[in-house]
Amino acid sequence: MRYGKWLLVGALAAAAGSAQAAGVGLRAGTTGLGADFGWGIAPTLGGRIGVAGGNFNADFDTGDVSYDAKVKLANVNLFLDWSPLGPFRISAGFMPTNNKVDLTGQPSSGSFAGTSLSGTVKPDKDFAPYLGVGYGNVWTKGVNFYFDLGIMFQGSPQVSLNVNCGTASPAQCAAAQSQVAAEQQRVQDKLDKFKYYPVLNLGITIGF
Repeated sequence: MRYGKWLLVGALAAAAGSAQAAGVGLRAGTTGLGADFGWGIAPTLGGRIGVAGGNFNADFDTGDVSYDAKVKLANVNLFLDWSPLGPFRISAGFMPTNNKVDLTGQPSSGSFAGTSLSGTVKPDKDFAPYLGVGYGNVWTKGVNFYFDLGIMFQGSPQVSLNVNCGTASPAQCAAAQSQVAAEQQRVQDKLDKFKYYPVLNLGITIGF
């Protein structure tokens, strides 16, 4: 699979070099702010390479602990776009990703009283398959609108938590340390729905 990734990248780059129609796009959505370069391969088929990223904050709780989540998005997309019905298309490919969430947890009760928690969440796959539908192609001549709606199959988020004892007593710290694995699983269960990451992006293209 490792070599397959770079064979795909090389094939897309070679196709881009021989493209007769091409364009660029700017977009925003659930993968952050991004840009695409697209080119025609055949009358109804094209390739697209893009990058996107951004940051935002969110919060959630597991009952005993309230978390502040700082989400950091960093994605590349390597797509083939097939348009059998005019501007409507099916898109498939891969999304190399370096998405990450930094967690800070403040316990409200239970075994973690007197301590705090910190940790990270990363997707299971750093080269995630993608499948979606959309409207508009980046390489279409002129100024146009385009959007993508799909799923990035990034796998179950992998959670890592640490206990910060601070001013907690030795007994409180030991109690918290004994429960960190269970709390890590609760966070894992809370975030597991994001193994299928929703992709919704809207943008403007300029084709030439």
